[in-house]
Amino acid sequence: MKSATVSAFALSTMLFSASVSFAQELATKDRIGLADAPKSLVVRLTNDSPNNSDPAIAEGYQKLFVDFIKKHPDWKLQMQFMSSDIGTEQAKMLEQAKAGNAPDCAAVDSFVLSQFMVNHVLADFTPYFSKEEVDDLFPFIRSGITDKDQTVRAWWWDTDLRVLYRNKSIVAEAPATWDDLKTAALASTKEGMEGVLFNGGRWEGTTFDWLANYWALGGKLVDDTGKPVFGEGENKEKFLKALNYFKDLVDSGAAPKRVSTIANYDDMNAAAAAATTALFIGGNWQYAQLKSTLDEDEFKNWTFSPIPGPTVDQRSTGTGGWTIASFSKDKDKVEMCANLAREVYMGPANALQQQLPTRKSLFDKYEVFSTEANKTFAKALVDGQARPGVPIYPEISNQIQIMMGDVLSGTKKPEDALNAAFNAAMEAYKRL
Repeated sequence: MKSATVSAFALSTMLFSASVSFAQELATKDRIGLADAPKSLVVRLTNDSPNNSDPAIAEGYQKLFVDFIKKHPDWKLQMQFMSSDIGTEQAKMLEQAKAGNAPDCAAVDSFVLSQFMVNHVLADFTPYFSKEEVDDLFPFIRSGITDKDQTVRAWWWDTDLRVLYRNKSIVAEAPATWDDLKTAALASTKEGMEGVLFNGGRWEGTTFDWLANYWALGGKLVDDTGKPVFGEGENKEKFLKALNYFKDLVDSGAAPKRVSTIANYDDMNAAAAAATTALFIGGNWQYAQLKSTLDEDEFKNWTFSPIPGPTVDQRSTGTGGWTIASFSKDKDKVEMCANLAREVYMGPANALQQQLPTRKSLFDKYEVFSTEANKTFAKALVDGQARPGVPIYPEISNQIQIMMGDVLSGTKKPEDALNAAFNAAMEAYKRL
């Protein structure tokens, strides 16, 4: 019996060792698949990959990729990884794509996807995703990945959104309108808090978080041709209304003057940990960060709700995320890239990293998204709006960041600051 047990153990060890050895053979630092596989796909990814800095996430991705390549044994993936300078990486890849030198398959930031679309460098993904899967996407995702002729040009697999966090022990009811938030923030200052915090410093987060207020009013940054329109007509009126809303929060003391220098979501986490604020506008990912930062009793006091709108019925929230797209003209490579998006990223990678799925049904498929918090995030995504992926957007954002600093610090009046931002954006647009 002992001999049989030892033999069984030895066999099990041999099989395990063979399995590990086979997995190691399939996955190297820059290759997934057998070295002598007849077909090759060049793949360029972010750290949403086996290159992740978190060993557990990296290991999870490696398993997903090895399982994927086992289903496609004729292929090997030649892996390339982007640096953390995403803006430069995406700009570089666009130029490579225009020159015909881009990777076969790559991660494209949803923020700039339209720039790749207007340059006609993306392959057609339409044959590889069913109508039901496309219809299951949140509306802003569906419109973001399709051309005017409804051709699917990429697969957007994860997203995020902005919400209003609050300490329930100080602000019991969720503010639903701009007036509600001002009232709650002022009341919190009487409890020793510094009011509502939000990004107001010089970075993209300031623009993106504030845009939810402008979008809630129905404002548009650009027209259908990509030309800036936010400083004209009804859009200008809406823009000023949303801008004056933030200015009033600071002028009234509902927000501290230091918001004009906040340029990092970590500042809000730090304020929550130090118990100096009971309200802040932040990203959905901060819920998990608060859970790991605060002790259990403190964390129980924190919850979140949709960003307040000018009225109860007018709401919006900024959404982002990543897509997988192909630049290849080889149909087999385009299909393999679509397979990668489908089998690794559309669901499994969401669950691995707990990054919000872009399809409504996936919130029910994966247990990790069945929590009340993630269900609430899913409901809020209905009001999601993505940044216009037009070439002028980065300069519009830059001008809004400058404008916000001038207004919140009192350097310029809102209309003067808006006019300056719009004129600068138009001058930049003419140079494109």
